[in-house]
Amino acid sequence: MIPLDIFADPVCPWCVIGKARLDNALAARPAHPFVISWQPFQLNPSMPAEGMSRADYLQAKFGQDDAVRMNMKLLELAQAEGIDFRPERAIHQPNTRDAHRLLYWAGIEHAQGAVMEALLDAHWREGRDISDAATLSEIARKAGMDGDLTARLLASDADLDTIEDKESHARQRGISAVPTFIVAERHVVSGAQPTDLWIKVIDELSSAPPEATQH
Repeated sequence: MIPLDIFADPVCPWCVIGKARLDNALAARPAHPFVISWQPFQLNPSMPAEGMSRADYLQAKFGQDDAVRMNMKLLELAQAEGIDFRPERAIHQPNTRDAHRLLYWAGIEHAQGAVMEALLDAHWREGRDISDAATLSEIARKAGMDGDLTARLLASDADLDTIEDKESHARQRGISAVPTFIVAERHVVSGAQPTDLWIKVIDELSSAPPEATQH
């Protein structure tokens, strides 16, 4: 098996596109060799704990015209990929520190895939606040985790330093945007790459001698 580390942030719209394209490739190649691990990367680590209006955030970061153009492009791509993507519902731009803590804990319980999908659903399709402890605890419970334990952990400082260290290490490795995929701990694939590219990668890895993917 080959590790596939994915650095992502649930509030990044390109992560929605990138995950959907990868998922399509994995569905087309069910015998793929990947063991997937979602890694923390906050796009806005200085975001206030209470978050802010997404409209204000986009205005400040991109300007109104560029924000509108980007949104239209994302909607076109999502439609082409058959993705249920409703950015008009994501009116709140949250701090995702606790969402990343939940993803980290989900990794311990082998529930990362379900939790990441639920975080994307909550933010981009349901317009929910994924910095809210009750929302995160509900997501954990539906993914088969202990919702009450999750709530207690979220109310504490548990693993805040772990998430910070992981993000710091990622930035030291040169990661500055998401999604970023690292294949076999050494090959970097940046951005929301097309499904066909991922199918090609899977086919090449599947046909390569074992020693070619282990160094």
